[in-house]
Amino acid sequence: MIGRIPVLDVRPLVDCGRRPAKAVVGETFQVSATVFREGHDAVAADVVLRDPSGRPGPWTPMRELAPGTDRWGAEVTPDAEGHWTFTVEAWSDPVTTWRAHARIKVPAGIDTDLVFAEGAELYERAASGVPKRDGREAVLAAVDALRDPGRPAAERLAAALSPEVDEALGRHPLRELVTASRPQPLVVERRRALYGSWYELFPRSEGARWEEPAPAERARAPRAKTAKKSAAPAAKKRAAATTQLPPEAPRLVSGTFRTAAERLPAVAAMGFDVVYLPPVHPIGTTHRKGPNNSLTPGADDPGVPWAIGSADGGHDAVHPDLGTLEDFDHFVETARTLRMEIALDFALQCSPDHPWVKEHPEWFHHRPDGSIAYAENPPKKYQDIYPIAFDQDLAGIVAETVRILRFWMDHGVRIFRVDNPHTKPVVFWEKVIADVNRTDPDVIFLAEAFTRPAMMRTLAAVGFQQSYTYFTWRNTKRELTEYVTELSGDSASYMRPNFFVNTPDILPGYLQDGGRPAFETRAVLAATLSPSWGVYAGFELCENTPVHSGSEEYQDSEKYQLRPRDWESAEREGRSLAPLITCLNRIRRRHPALQQLRDVHFHSVDNEALIAYSKRSGSNIVLVVVNLDPHHTQEATVSLDMPRLGLDWHESVPVRDELTGDTYHWGRTFYVRLEPGATPAHIAVLRPSPPTGGSPTP
Repeated sequence: MIGRIPVLDVRPLVDCGRRPAKAVVGETFQVSATVFREGHDAVAADVVLRDPSGRPGPWTPMRELAPGTDRWGAEVTPDAEGHWTFTVEAWSDPVTTWRAHARIKVPAGIDTDLVFAEGAELYERAASGVPKRDGREAVLAAVDALRDPGRPAAERLAAALSPEVDEALGRHPLRELVTASRPQPLVVERRRALYGSWYELFPRSEGARWEEPAPAERARAPRAKTAKKSAAPAAKKRAAATTQLPPEAPRLVSGTFRTAAERLPAVAAMGFDVVYLPPVHPIGTTHRKGPNNSLTPGADDPGVPWAIGSADGGHDAVHPDLGTLEDFDHFVETARTLRMEIALDFALQCSPDHPWVKEHPEWFHHRPDGSIAYAENPPKKYQDIYPIAFDQDLAGIVAETVRILRFWMDHGVRIFRVDNPHTKPVVFWEKVIADVNRTDPDVIFLAEAFTRPAMMRTLAAVGFQQSYTYFTWRNTKRELTEYVTELSGDSASYMRPNFFVNTPDILPGYLQDGGRPAFETRAVLAATLSPSWGVYAGFELCENTPVHSGSEEYQDSEKYQLRPRDWESAEREGRSLAPLITCLNRIRRRHPALQQLRDVHFHSVDNEALIAYSKRSGSNIVLVVVNLDPHHTQEATVSLDMPRLGLDWHESVPVRDELTGDTYHWGRTFYVRLEPGATPAHIAVLRPSPPTGGSPTP
C-alpha cells in the first residue's frame, strides 16, 4: 500500500527485502528511494538506521540526487556488527514550502501580511520541536519579527531566512504527514568480509625436501670367500642379484605444517592478511592422479588434495604427511602472532576411499550396476572424486557439514574458501551458513563459483560473504570498466568480490603471453580495484608455463605433485615480485579509499591500452593509471572528471605516486607515459594544496 506520501523503490534491496543487504563495520553506503507527493508542496526525507538492539540512530537527511528526478539518497555508516534495519521516512515540509512562496510574494507585495501570519504560525510550531540549546531562541526571534508590522517587510523576511534559523530547523525540521517505508534488513559484518589480502600456499610444498633412500638391504647370507663349492646355484644367483641392485633415486618428501610455518614470516612481510590452505585432509589412493593429471601415478605421487578421504580419515582429519592436529594448531597460532588469519578450503566431495562411502551410501548416487559415477565438469574429469547427492538426506548432510566446520572453527579457523559451491543446492548453503553465523557471525565464507551470473549472485545473497569473480578473464579497458562498474553498483549491497590474480586451476592466457610485465599489471589492477585480492604461490616468481598451448592448467601443477620453490634465490637475484606486492599491500593499508568497493569512477583516456580510475573515501582520494599492454610503452592524455574528485574544473593539485615516490601537478588533463617492466602504473594520492589567493593554474 502506498502511504500518504509515496516512498517507492527503496535501495539497497535484496530479493525484495526477503534477505538482508550487507555492509561491514565503518562502511559507508547510500540508501535511496523515490519520494514525491501531489501538487507543488515541498517534501523531504530521512534515513533512519536502527542498531541490533532496535535503537534508532541519527536521522540522516536525504537529498534529491538530481533535480526533477524525485530520487532521493543519503549516505549512512553503521558502526557495529549485527542485524540492523533501515527505514526511509518521507514527510511534507511546510516550512520549505512557505519559504519558496514568501521569496516570491513578499518582494512582489502579494498578500504580504497573510504570508507573514502563516509563517509566524509555522515557525512557532517548529520552535516547539527545537531544543533550547540547538537554536530555539533564534526561531522564536523569527516569529517575533514576522509578527512585527512596524518592521520593513524585507527585514521581517530576512529574519525568517537567517543562517541561525536555517541551522536550527535543518537539525530539527517541522515534519508533517510522515510516511515510513517498510523496515529493510541489513547485516553488518566484520571488516575482513570486505577488505583483505590473501595468499594461497600448499603446506606440503613448503619445506618439501629430497631424501636419499636407505641403503639396500644386504642378502641374509652374503657370499664369502670361503663359501662351499656345494652351495646351490640358485642361492648364488640370489646373492649376486642382491649385490648388483642399481641405486635408488632420491625421493621428494612432503613438507609439514611445521615447515610451512617457517614460510609465514615472509608472507606476512609482503603484507598479506589471510593465508589460504587447500584441503589438508588424508588423500585417497583409488584412481589417484599422477603428475599433470595423469591416470598412472607413481608409488610416491601424493595425489590431489581435493580427493579427500582415506583409511586415515575424512574431512575432520589431517594428512599424516603434514603432521598432527597439534602441528596444525601451531601453524594457525604462528599466523595469528604475525597478524594473519588462516582460511581453510572446504570441499564437499570425497575420494572413493572416504569413510562416508561406506557409512553413508545414501549420500551418493548409485548407478544401476551399483557403482558411483566420478565427478565431471566437461571437459574436465575427476576420476579420483565422488560428488555428493543431496536429495536423499539433505538434513543429514547439513548436520555433518556444520559439525565439520565447527570442528575446524574450534582449531582457530574463521574463514572458509568453499570449493565449487555452485554444484550443490543453494538451499543447502543457506542452511549451513545461517547455522554457523547464528552463533559465530565472524566466520566468513568465500564462494569459489566461476559459474553463471545468476548462481554467483544467489550464493552471495543467501549468505556467502565473498565471491570469486570473472576478473581473471577481464583484460581490456572496456571489459574491466564494465565489470567493475557492475560489481561496485547495486550488487555491492550483497556480493563482495575477491580478485584472485591466479589460482592452482587457472593460469590466465594474459599471464602466459605477457611475461613479468603482465604479472605486474594484474597485481596493480587487483590490489587497487577490489578491496579484497589474492595471489597463489608462484605468482611472485612469474610462473606462467601451461601444460600445453591453449590450456589454463600449469605445467607440473602443484595440484598433482610437490613443488618446492627457492624463494630466497629468487629474491636475491631480483626475480621475485615480492617487492611490488609488498608495496601494493602497504599502499592499501595506508589509504581507506582502496579498502572500499562502492566508490570507484573511471576517467577518460585517449588510448585504449591505458585505463584510469579513482577511488574515494572521505577526503582520501587515490587515482590509478595502468598500462594494460605488457609488450609496449603507451602514452596518453588523461581527462579527469574533476567534480568526482571533489575539485572544480579549473583546479590543479599536487599528487604523489605511491609506487615511485615521485610528485606531479595534475589538473583537468595531463600526459602519462607508462613503460612495461619499468613503470607499469601510477598510483597517485591527491593532495589538494591550501588556498593561496592567487590565480589557479590552468
